[in-house]
Amino acid sequence: MKALTLLVFLLSTILVLADPSASPSATAPDGDALKHLLKEFLDGAGRNDLAVHERFWADELIYTRSAGQRLSKGDILRDTKAEAAAPKKPDEGVTTYGAEDVRVLQYGNTAVVAFRLVATTKKERTTEVTNYFNTGTFVKRDNKWQAVAWQATKIPAEHDPKK
Repeated sequence: MKALTLLVFLLSTILVLADPSASPSATAPDGDALKHLLKEFLDGAGRNDLAVHERFWADELIYTRSAGQRLSKGDILRDTKAEAAAPKKPDEGVTTYGAEDVRVLQYGNTAVVAFRLVATTKKERTTEVTNYFNTGTFVKRDNKWQAVAWQATKIPAEHDPKK
């Protein structure tokens, strides 16, 4: 029985290793392009740039916010338009976004990008920093990467390794 179990395990491992689409690329050939896309997106998100959102998210997007809400691309575009049109409150501050500890796994024309999102809000007298773990699943179509699924999880201050 042990020999049979070992044989099944070895054959499964060989099949996974033999099929390049079944395992992540060790080098993630498009890793730099995906990191650049992420940086471009985060820069635009801080400005409520509708065109950046339109390019970044796939039409069939499933986005799960850290607050437990599920959104579509249409929801995000609607909210972005509303935020851009709303008058800025004096105490609202300016928020910028950055990515740290970015990891990319690529499976052919599919990739997973995981990172720590750092949201920095500068107000008149204070600066607030909030961290989130984000994981995005991207698909490459017509030589263009877009996010088809997204998960954001707020890191509680007491669990934040940066503090």
